[in-house]
Amino acid sequence: MSTSLSEWLDEYVGCVRRCFGDRVLFVGLQGSHGRGEAGKDSDIDLVLILDHASADDLCAYDAAISDLPQREKICGFISGRDELRCWSKADLFQFYHDTTPLLGDLAPLLPAISAEDVRQAIVFGACTIYHLCGHNIVHEKSPDILQGLYKSAVFVMQALHFQRTGRYLNAHRELLLALPADERMLLTTYLQGKSADNAAAIFSEDFATLSSALFAWSGQVIRGYGS
Repeated sequence: MSTSLSEWLDEYVGCVRRCFGDRVLFVGLQGSHGRGEAGKDSDIDLVLILDHASADDLCAYDAAISDLPQREKICGFISGRDELRCWSKADLFQFYHDTTPLLGDLAPLLPAISAEDVRQAIVFGACTIYHLCGHNIVHEKSPDILQGLYKSAVFVMQALHFQRTGRYLNAHRELLLALPADERMLLTTYLQGKSADNAAAIFSEDFATLSSALFAWSGQVIRGYGS
């Protein structure tokens, strides 16, 4: 984490604590900044958990952060404690592992996550990719949608690696070295598109090949991990 980002996050944490006081149970950082892989245009993906959350709280939060530098880059997840505790465990698996704590401890706020929850996260993610990829091949034919589906596939691959090894690899470059060949190809494609100025061209010129590879892989995952 860079010094400038660290200072900004300290300012952010102070801002939400002034706004909500002891109601703040947890603050965390997700996404590319949390992985140390952010670019100059990356969003700052934050997690804020309160004792409870109302629409008025959201408005107060918006007002509190409105004067922070880089306000336009702030995004993320806000929740009350009880809603988080009752959230889909399949979603919470990724949520927990992708979150770097800045204030508080996330684990006590979550239900226990089992191997079955991880399996469901894998299957749900693969099913979503399979459906949308097929729809995109037939109807939309959108390189942007395809690029987004490759991003979604990264989360499924992280869950797959965890299911196989018990290790969650947050950094994409580290994950790349640990994947089997077919998944390594998918992740390489995603990383090339993410870092290239001509990302749209990559997914446009090879649309049929990249769509076919993703559709076949997601179907294989569904068959292998579906009940």
